[in-house]
Amino acid sequence: MNNVFIITPSYLMKKKHPFTEGIMQLSKLGFNVINPEFPKALPSPREKADQLHRAFADPGIDIILAQRGGYSAMKSLPFIDFELIKNHPKILAGFSDLCAWLNPIHERTGLVTLHAPMVINLDAPTPFTVNSFMNAVTGYPEKDLLKDAPVTVYNSGIASGTLKGGNLITITALIHTDWDVKMDNAILFLEDVDEKPHQVDRYLTQWILSGKFRGVKAVILGDFRGIESRQVHDMLASQMELNFPVIHCPYVGHVKNKITMPVGAEVELNTDTRQLLIKQLSFPGATQ
Repeated sequence: MNNVFIITPSYLMKKKHPFTEGIMQLSKLGFNVINPEFPKALPSPREKADQLHRAFADPGIDIILAQRGGYSAMKSLPFIDFELIKNHPKILAGFSDLCAWLNPIHERTGLVTLHAPMVINLDAPTPFTVNSFMNAVTGYPEKDLLKDAPVTVYNSGIASGTLKGGNLITITALIHTDWDVKMDNAILFLEDVDEKPHQVDRYLTQWILSGKFRGVKAVILGDFRGIESRQVHDMLASQMELNFPVIHCPYVGHVKNKITMPVGAEVELNTDTRQLLIKQLSFPGATQ
């Protein structure tokens, strides 16, 4: 599993140097980047979907990796051929704005996708980030997603379900669309970056008013750069009864030490052992 294809689902990287460094890091890790040229033109929403289709349909590509996030991946959703993706399973990796693809693709195809660092995050990655990413693309031989990561427990308990989530503002934008993310039986992880407290509170209130938390089995609060995780917990607790486990892990989000999370995997969260264990996972290269 060595061939990587770089896609542009959101914004372009502004500078060539971080892109080149990211490609070099991938090469050092043993990957062969099929298209190492620095992208200079932003594709249209339909062109982004076409790029995704070509990558999935190509038998010579193993991993499809976003160059960066930003905004606009969701504009391509009406053009995505989910049946093509289902029939040509591959690893799709990225995060932030990419959550608009990662979650709906899992729900419509059954494919586990990776909430993972992108090219822009790999120019100078930490050992933790590299180890977590490599653990993921080799099929998660280490089953504990929280191993060696700090964990704060707000509500204790044990819960099992399907791992879903990612960037709060991005997933919120999908509510009540055809690509809304179902939360029944979900172990939900959320993170965001540089949003003001009242904005995060507004998004969470929309989730509550929309009934999105009714089927949730546990919540993992990641990093909310600029807002303490306790504040985010309190925003929820002030409006609803938190009758499920809630933890904080600062290694989920727009951070240097980043856990690669398998969206769609069956997992168990145990707050006593501070473990998030993969119970079932299905994507190319995965081991049970």
